[in-house]
Order: sequence, then C-alpha cells, then structure tokens
Amino acid sequence: MAKPARKKSAGKKQASQQIPVRVVPNWPLFGLALVGMGLTAYLTITTWKGQALAGCAAGSGCDVVLSSRWSELFGLPTSLWGFLAYSSLAAIAWIKRVDAHWKLAWIVALFGVLYSGYLTSVSLIELNAACPYCLTSAALFSVILVTVVFQRPVDLSKFSWPSWLAKTLTAGAVVVLALHLHYAGIWGRSLGPEDPQLRALAENLARTEAKFYGAYWCPHCLEQKRIFGSSASRLPYIECSPLGPNTRQASVCEASRIETYPTWIINGQRYVGVQSPEELARYSGFKGALP
Repeated sequence: MAKPARKKSAGKKQASQQIPVRVVPNWPLFGLALVGMGLTAYLTITTWKGQALAGCAAGSGCDVVLSSRWSELFGLPTSLWGFLAYSSLAAIAWIKRVDAHWKLAWIVALFGVLYSGYLTSVSLIELNAACPYCLTSAALFSVILVTVVFQRPVDLSKFSWPSWLAKTLTAGAVVVLALHLHYAGIWGRSLGPEDPQLRALAENLARTEAKFYGAYWCPHCLEQKRIFGSSASRLPYIECSPLGPNTRQASVCEASRIETYPTWIINGQRYVGVQSPEELARYSGFKGALP
C-alpha cells in the first residue's frame, strides 16, 4: 500500500514542477502600473484635500467631469478605485507562476479598459466634457492590456482565444453594466437619473451665461447643488476657493467681487444665498415646466 502512495505523491510533485515560472518580475507591467498608481494617487489626494488639480480650472471640462456623480463610486473617489486596480497589477507583476500571472493581469487590465471606456463615453456624450487625467488613465490601461496580450505565454495549456475572450469580456461587461445601473439609481445609493425639467433649467442657466459662484466646502453651495440632483454638473458653477477656507479667492471671483457663497449673477443682477428652481427660472426667463 505504501508504494502506490509514494508513486502518486511523486507524480503530483513532478507535475507541479512542470508548471512554468517567471525568473524575474514582469518589469514592463510593473513600470506601467507604477505610473498609473502615481496618477491616481495624485487625483485621490487632491480630491480628499479639496485642492485644485493642475490645469483643471473651475468650470472647465475637467472640472465638470470630476465634479459629476461619476467621480465617485460607493462613496469613494473613482480615482481611488483606479489606484487599487493599478496596485493589483503591480502586485501581479511579481507572481512567478506564468499561467496565473498572465490570466490575472489580463482580467484586471481588461476591466480597467472596459470601465475607463464607459466613463469616457459618459463624459463625452452625457457631460459634453473631457478630462485629460481620465483620458490618460484610459490610455494607460489600454497600453497595459496590449502589453499583456503580447506577453501571453505560448505554452498555456488548453487555451483558446475565442473561449477566453467570451468568458472574460462577458464577465467584464456584466460588471460594467451593474455599475451603470448603480449610477442610474437602479440599485444602491445614487443620485439617480436626471429630472428633465431641472436639466432643462440648468442648461438654460448655462446658455444665458448665468454664473453660480461658490466653494466646495460651503454647505449652502452643496445644498444648492443637491436641489438639482444629477443635473448639478450642468450648472454654470465657478469654484471660488480651490485652496480651501481662509485662502485667497480665485481671480475670477475677486474680479466679480464675490463676498458670500453661493452668489448668482443672472442677467447682470446679483442674488445671494440658495435659490429655488422657481426663482432661478424667473431670474433667467426660463419658460419651461418645473417639478
């Protein structure tokens, strides 16, 4: 009885020794992941500190994207989730077992491309804006995925591109769809879909060159944005205090002599404090229906 057991154990040991392993870490993957970690860490830290991003002026496309409801996921900055994805890729670069290393790198990189593609589509189609930082991250995930494709081991057992793509693409698409439903308010905590009347009012305010001056730390400004819900990103908002409380105002706010937040300037008239949709409609000459 002992001899067969020893043979079986020896067979398993021999099979395990035949699995290819990496001699050195995957330096290209590791280097690209470090670049992504640096980018997303910068975005996350500046968001938490309430600081202004370099080259992202108030009211710019970058500001519109990063202040939209898609800038957070489950209460955390989207950039933080990106940092975790890049950190995972950096850790995967050190896995020695070739098959596990490649498959895990593919899965994380593929999801990064799918999710980045979804966010890019939302920013361009829904928000009519673009964020250079977000586009850079999307491009970086694409480069990582292409790198992983070319690094595929030639000796992967029972590997077939059609079946592998069918499984991983389907799984990634399902996850992205689930996240989209979350953003749309179908499940989980979300601002939900836009109210068409509030969206029309916000667009009318922007079209008539109204200005909404405020500060990210001002509770009344947050209340004003909450009134518009998912359409808040369409408001002609100008951040007056990008460096935080008790710091110098943004030059555009100084030039307009803004002293109180929020302050609206509509058709040359100044209105201080939180304004209701009805008041904003009257001031801007909006004729549409309101909720």
